[in-house]
Amino acid sequence: MVVLVDKLKVVILCGGKGTRSYPFTDYFPKVMMPIDGSPILVHLMRIYAQQGFKNFVLAVGYRKEILYDYFAGRFPEWNVEIVDTGPDSDTGERVFKCRDFVGDTFFATYGDGLGNVNLHELLSQHRAHAGLATMTSVPLRSQYGLVHFGMDGRVNLFEEKPIIADYWINAGFFVFNKECFDEWSGNNLETDILPHFASKSTLYTYRHYGFWKSMDTSKDQQELEKIFAKEGAVWAKIGNND
Repeated sequence: MVVLVDKLKVVILCGGKGTRSYPFTDYFPKVMMPIDGSPILVHLMRIYAQQGFKNFVLAVGYRKEILYDYFAGRFPEWNVEIVDTGPDSDTGERVFKCRDFVGDTFFATYGDGLGNVNLHELLSQHRAHAGLATMTSVPLRSQYGLVHFGMDGRVNLFEEKPIIADYWINAGFFVFNKECFDEWSGNNLETDILPHFASKSTLYTYRHYGFWKSMDTSKDQQELEKIFAKEGAVWAKIGNND
């Protein structure tokens, strides 16, 4: 069945406790951590919305009442469904519990990562293969700066957080076919479900070379604030994947 692009659902994982983001997450869900006054979740939803995908399924759990309250009456131009997937569910369980809210093809992603991913290219690549799922991957960037020096020990230069060649990591921004739930195996998306799909040769990747950054800690939040102050919402500036 052909599904209109503008009807595709976007499942966003919003239910984790975000233990590495304390003390903020003592009181709020991690996806409510702000960038320029707006939750990272809203920045993420705008990435999808500006490319025509405005039907969201928020898989909530921890401090769910804050998300119910925040989205009540806000963003009337979006269709936002909130699904209680439990306070202690793992990532794979949260997606699985949203299976009755999605169509034959759907997007899914984490609620704490931003990237200027061309979602139409991602969707097109997904539809071009026979697999059940497509995962966006990005080049691995070192969290440390490198020191370059010669044989005599003299330092030549510093390289700040370089990309490590030929290594790629999972950036989220998934596309799934609903049939994937027939093959769903395990509770954790990263250690159970995706490796299972890979073992069955039904998982593909879309390589993204543009901006991407996750907000795992308060330090990441501060870095995203600095990026926004200097360059604006670079994650919303969708371009060619080069």
